[in-house]
Amino acid sequence: MNKQSGIIIGIILLMLVAGSSILLTQYSNAVNIDIETNGSDITIATSTIPFNQAPSSMENEIGQYLADEIKSPDSSMDTITSGVTSISQKYNYTQVTVNLKSQFGENQLPMPAVVSGDSMYPTLNNGQSLTVLKTKNFKVGDIVISKNDKYGLIVKRVGKIEANRVYLMSDNKNVETIYETNYIITKTPLNTWVPRNYIVGVVKDY
Repeated sequence: MNKQSGIIIGIILLMLVAGSSILLTQYSNAVNIDIETNGSDITIATSTIPFNQAPSSMENEIGQYLADEIKSPDSSMDTITSGVTSISQKYNYTQVTVNLKSQFGENQLPMPAVVSGDSMYPTLNNGQSLTVLKTKNFKVGDIVISKNDKYGLIVKRVGKIEANRVYLMSDNKNVETIYETNYIITKTPLNTWVPRNYIVGVVKDY
C-alpha cells in the first residue's frame, strides 16, 4: 500500500469515527418511555442509546407523577405526554417518545373510580370499584363518569345526547319520602343535563 492510499484510508476512518460520534451524540439525548397501566398498577420501562436505561431517579419521578395524573379526571394522553417529557428534559433528554398501553389498547387511558351513593342501584353499589376509559366517544345507554358543578364527579347512564349537552339518568328509580312534623321531603335520584365536555369517560369494568 502506497503513502497516498494510506492517507485516503486514514481520512475515511476519521470520517467514519466523526460520523459515529455525531450519531452517538444525537441518540444519547433520546429516550423511549413505555408505560403500562390498568388504572391502578403502573409499570415504566425506559430505553436509551447507548446506556440502555434511563436513571432510576427519573423513572421514580415519572412513576410518582403518573400515580396522581392517571387518577385525575382532567388528565389525558396529551397532558401525560407533556408531563413525562418535561420530567425527562430535566435529565437532559431532548428527544422523548412516550408510549402508553392499557387493557383498552395503545394510548387508551384508564382511570379508577369508586361509587358513592345508591343512585345507580341495582347496577352499581355504594363503594363499588370501577374502571373508566377516558374518551369522548360515548352513546345513549353507556354508563359514564361526568363532572358536575354541585357534586363533583357523578356516575350516571346516558339518556340523551344533543349537540353540546348530555342528559344523564340514574338507574335507581326509587323515590324516598320523609315525613316530618311540619313538612314532607321527597328525595329522588339525580337526573341532570351536563355540558358534553363534562363527560370524563365510559365505565368499562364494574
